[in-house]
Amino acid sequence: MTESNRISVIIPCVDEEDNLKELIPYLVKHGGGLVSEIILVDGGSIDNSISLANSFGARVLHSSVRNRANQLNLGAQSAKGNVFYFVHADTRPIRDFAQVILTNMAEGKQVGCFRYKFDIENRLLKFNSWFTRFNGVLSGGGDQSLFIKKTFFDSLGGFDESFCIMEDFELVRRIRQNSDFHVLPEEMTVSSRKYIENSWVKVQLANLTAFSLFLLKVKPSRIKSLYLNFLNKRTKSITVVE
Repeated sequence: MTESNRISVIIPCVDEEDNLKELIPYLVKHGGGLVSEIILVDGGSIDNSISLANSFGARVLHSSVRNRANQLNLGAQSAKGNVFYFVHADTRPIRDFAQVILTNMAEGKQVGCFRYKFDIENRLLKFNSWFTRFNGVLSGGGDQSLFIKKTFFDSLGGFDESFCIMEDFELVRRIRQNSDFHVLPEEMTVSSRKYIENSWVKVQLANLTAFSLFLLKVKPSRIKSLYLNFLNKRTKSITVVE
């Protein structure tokens, strides 16, 4: 593997054993030999996430802080590849994700994400996912994953760890100030569990509230508090890394 073909996949995690037993083998199988390592950054799981990751050959790091921005930065600091690919545990990248990323980087795209579709057939969720094709202010959320050159990521200082929510959009905002951002046409798959456990209306209200307050530069802790008010207890525990 040449230096230009080293991709480090970084996954933040808290209690995601059901997803990891599918995701990690999937990444290994479809990485096409272009993925040099899979790093799981755990924020204090009490299920079998860690043992599962170890059994599948992933490298496990333990974050002292249960905060996605901190976890992602910890993974990036330890990663050996010169391309980082940040992936949420409850998503499934496209099958040839590694080759597509490297091909686009060879064309000069040093940072970007993918469109997505949900894992169930639902008209309202199709409506939501349709908007992920656009490269606008709402693009770049963590469910779309993020690929970025290590050198560029380092120059930005990584994720802002003062953000306990919206850390993905905050980083993309800084990316746009320094580079073009790209939304690739391929569609990855995203879990619908948050919508199933709540309702489409509740999740839409939660997302709208969080994004509006983010644009108004409200403190992340306040955004998070208001966001979580819309979600039920189980959803809070499995979908939000504090």
